[in-house]
Amino acid sequence: MKEVETAAGDENVEQSQETISAPTVLSRSELDGVHHTANKLIEELSRVPDGDLVGEIVANALKLLRDQTNRGDIKLINKSYKELRYALKIFAPYRDTRKVSIFGSARTPDTHADYQAAAEFGRQMAKQGWMVITGAGGGIMAAGHGGAGADPSFGLAIRLPFEQATNVHIANDPKLINFKYFFTRKLMFVRSSHAIVVCPGGFGTMDEAFEALTLIQTGKAVPMPIVLLNYEGSKFWSAWQKYVDDHLLKGGLIGPHDLTLYKITDKVEEAVHEVTHFYSNYHSVRYAREDIVLRLQRKPSDAAMAEINEKFKDIKVKGEFRLTAPLSVERDEPALAELHRLVFTFNRRDHGRLRMLINYLNDLP
Repeated sequence: MKEVETAAGDENVEQSQETISAPTVLSRSELDGVHHTANKLIEELSRVPDGDLVGEIVANALKLLRDQTNRGDIKLINKSYKELRYALKIFAPYRDTRKVSIFGSARTPDTHADYQAAAEFGRQMAKQGWMVITGAGGGIMAAGHGGAGADPSFGLAIRLPFEQATNVHIANDPKLINFKYFFTRKLMFVRSSHAIVVCPGGFGTMDEAFEALTLIQTGKAVPMPIVLLNYEGSKFWSAWQKYVDDHLLKGGLIGPHDLTLYKITDKVEEAVHEVTHFYSNYHSVRYAREDIVLRLQRKPSDAAMAEINEKFKDIKVKGEFRLTAPLSVERDEPALAELHRLVFTFNRRDHGRLRMLINYLNDLP
């Protein structure tokens, strides 16, 4: 864990001092020796698997010297890179296991009904074979981990000067990752998740909920279920929905199909079903130039294909919806070769309608 730990108390002072200091300007000739050595390294890297991409990282890192980047900014890049590399290493052995992120307030006491709902959700998802990711703190985060248990739990902690003590369920677990930056932490939440469940919380929870919705609405994250869960009888999310309806939808700031990107419920069993049913036929997605490839466990019938071509023609740019074998761009995923492919030229705009298509596919017999 020491790879990502820093002296948090000195960070702001260090950054402010280095941001105003003038960077050392090096001429191209002064960097000739560095570039010569780097070019030989990059050439060697090109001979190993994925070495071409690692070579690009090396080449772009060297550009920081010629760009007159100040030391504080280089430190930001270095620390965020180290955080991401370490987090990816921790997640790598579990890449084939479905995971759900649970967001919610760190201040929710264990006697609260929302805490109990989150714990029960974590428990039921663990029984389904899923892993649970939370921010590793108290409140709803502790509930999710407590319900699931330590073995199927990941903790993505953020170092804050208040209210962020690691909960007892994930403390000292090798799947606990400490982050300095919110942006690297949030990237790992979304990138590593196959579903997101949001329980009531404050500014941080709202930020996480809206960011997840934004990323899926804009296609910057793959389609996944987002569930807004509160205890039975609570009006927390229904009041939020009223705000969305009255100000965002009626104001034309979002479209009606955007409302399909999430589900509000006060029943844990319904939240579990929403998450698991999303993957009952739909498996995953991949883009191939102009086309989107939806990978499915069950092949749609001819009648279903005819209905899809008619019902969802508004989201394709040209051609037809078609069933295909694996495409050439998928050759790096041989384990998925047996899945069926539904391929079409997606307009890459109507992600709410894309979610409706996935729902249709999941409801096929």
